[in-house]
Amino acid sequence: MREDERIWAVKEVLFDYVKSPSLRHIRDPHSVIKLAQQIVKKIDRGNSIWRKWNGQREVLLKSALGCWIPIEDLRDVLDQMPGPSLTMTDVSQRLRAFEDEDYYSYPNEELQQGCLAVYNKEKAEGTELPAIIGLLRDHVEREEERLRVEQNERYRRLREEERIAREQRLISGADCKWTQLPKSPHWYCRTNSRTYRLSPTTDKMWKLFRVTSLEENEKGESIGKYQRRGDATKVVAQMAYHPEPRW
Repeated sequence: MREDERIWAVKEVLFDYVKSPSLRHIRDPHSVIKLAQQIVKKIDRGNSIWRKWNGQREVLLKSALGCWIPIEDLRDVLDQMPGPSLTMTDVSQRLRAFEDEDYYSYPNEELQQGCLAVYNKEKAEGTELPAIIGLLRDHVEREEERLRVEQNERYRRLREEERIAREQRLISGADCKWTQLPKSPHWYCRTNSRTYRLSPTTDKMWKLFRVTSLEENEKGESIGKYQRRGDATKVVAQMAYHPEPRW
């Protein structure tokens, strides 16, 4: 890329950037970083080490990221576009390079079989590759959302199972980490068979008590007031092993 071409490429990106009506957006560090990345990519594209790849080929291949389209079929279509003949290695390694540039575009192995089923069906019906890619991108987006929802649901169930297990340990008298009983503002834990209660205050702090039961109306023995629950946890870890006072 000649110097005047590089200047024009940078100027084009900058002009697009300053079109933003938001001064905050223009000054935002994250936006500036993205702008720098766009400029570097724009310039590097003109000095690419990939000599067989023009813009048209790259656009098609990049659109196929994460779609699990067979490399051989990609090569056959790309070879019909202007440019030197491509090998399987040319295509697979250029695809890998795109994946490395945009790490979030690595194909999801859980979606491979579903993508291939969609691809083979559309190919058998005579659908051209760009249309199949568009269909697959929609399919991948839906499936990734489904997987995300399922993962969140599994995580929610796991958290609930862990909460119930902690609650059962607390009620049974076993040692347990901080546990909040249903409809209670207090948190309880038991360490070395000693029960402690954390109660929230109006100034968004925590009061720590040594208690003998899980009754909310028990006054308990006040230990201290803390800004974070973790601070109270450190105190409990020490106090729970101190000798009990003799009355």
